[in-house]
Amino acid sequence: MQERMEKPLVRGDLRLALGKRYFTARRYFSWVFGGLHFARISSAELPFVYASHSTPLFRQLRDVDMVLQHNKVANLRLAVPRVNHVTLHPGETFSYWRLIGKATKRRGYQQGMVLKNGGFTAGYGGGLCQLSNLIYWMTVHTPLTVTERHRHGYDVFPDANRTQPFGSGATCFYNYGDLMIRNDTNQTFQLSLRITETDLIGEWRCELAPDCRYEVYEKEHLMKLEPWGGYSRHNLLFRRKYAMDGELLDDEYVVENHAMMMYAPLLPENRDEGDAR
Repeated sequence: MQERMEKPLVRGDLRLALGKRYFTARRYFSWVFGGLHFARISSAELPFVYASHSTPLFRQLRDVDMVLQHNKVANLRLAVPRVNHVTLHPGETFSYWRLIGKATKRRGYQQGMVLKNGGFTAGYGGGLCQLSNLIYWMTVHTPLTVTERHRHGYDVFPDANRTQPFGSGATCFYNYGDLMIRNDTNQTFQLSLRITETDLIGEWRCELAPDCRYEVYEKEHLMKLEPWGGYSRHNLLFRRKYAMDGELLDDEYVVENHAMMMYAPLLPENRDEGDAR
């Protein structure tokens, strides 16, 4: 596992703008000419739940205006219907951004919290990473194949109240920072999502009763001081696959994570872990 991280580069505005246009255009091209069969929405709900998870909509985060969290919830209420009940037949691919589209003010999105260069700012559509985090975490508890996932480059909040391993989310930025999932199984899966007053709730449903379950855990967790003065954090995620009677069937690698830490390690903090992304 790679254990050393170089000091993050600060790129100029012109280079960032040109790079964004290039990668955005290339992603549009791949959606049209890439030869993928994309999943679509279906109203009929599949009968069995394969994996489920929920995350709270509101967290007390130091130095973060609660207005941004209320705006995040408004953004989620716009985005969730665009992916709810998307049905993934064998051989099809789920694309987060292809379904949701660009989160703009004109489409009703508000300024929520956006993580940028290790800090946070306000941006239209801010907070939609909470939805991609949820979908990714559920997906690694199914036999579906994650074909594109981007890790968070910065670990912004300490571990207070963290319930999942470090590096278990999926950041998203329109449109080339996508979350893409392919169905390589022989049955159909369906994503089911809803928002209550307090939680974002999701399920991966399927047409056949599950014949196994997954347990995701971390290995080789490491926090270290880099030569240039910053702290970095690293781990590997693995998952155990069990038969429904409890027999261990497999223990397999999932993903490798590296991030710059934006807080001093091993010090008590009252801030939360940051599902507000």
